[in-house]
Amino acid sequence: MKDSDKKSYWDNIYENRQPDEVSWYQAIPTISLDFVKLAKLPKTASIIDVGGGESLFVDYLLDAGFKKITVLDISDAAIRHARQRVGDQAKFINWIVSDVVDFEPEEKYDFWHDRGTFHFLTNEDDIQKYIALIRKAVKPKGHVVIGTFSDIGPQQCSGLEINQYSEDLMERQFESYFTKVASRREDHITPYNTIQNFLFCCFRKNSK
Repeated sequence: MKDSDKKSYWDNIYENRQPDEVSWYQAIPTISLDFVKLAKLPKTASIIDVGGGESLFVDYLLDAGFKKITVLDISDAAIRHARQRVGDQAKFINWIVSDVVDFEPEEKYDFWHDRGTFHFLTNEDDIQKYIALIRKAVKPKGHVVIGTFSDIGPQQCSGLEINQYSEDLMERQFESYFTKVASRREDHITPYNTIQNFLFCCFRKNSK
């Protein structure tokens, strides 16, 4: 799918569905928030939510007192809706519309969060670009949390092919520059009462 086609595809979804009508909707992003606590981040930490869309993760970060947050998504519509939802607190967030593989960060992050973007990268060149981007964008000893469909999860999302990941495969993708500190699986119950098994892996960037 061309970049312009990908953007139109996701814009169409966010323009035509309510937030709780998409399969990835979570009222409370419990595991993501648990990993934020595990990282013991100061309130001054720089956090990025990749593929944030209309996720409520940013709302919980704001409620916890974090004020240096970036939300990145390929969809203008998703970013616009999220900005409207958080209201006056939108000023604490750096909103970026971009395909993550084209993203050129202007700062480094203490915490990189991605629930459901990485598994859409099925081209090996894009996968390696993404990993190189994280290596560049995350501070030494910074944390990276990646949530993907697991090896027993769905093989598609929103009609698109994805890559499933086992814990071993995920660790091998990141082992050269990162150390795994924790992992968890989750049976995510969609708004349509179906089950999607996710794998979340938390890595810490090596100091050298």
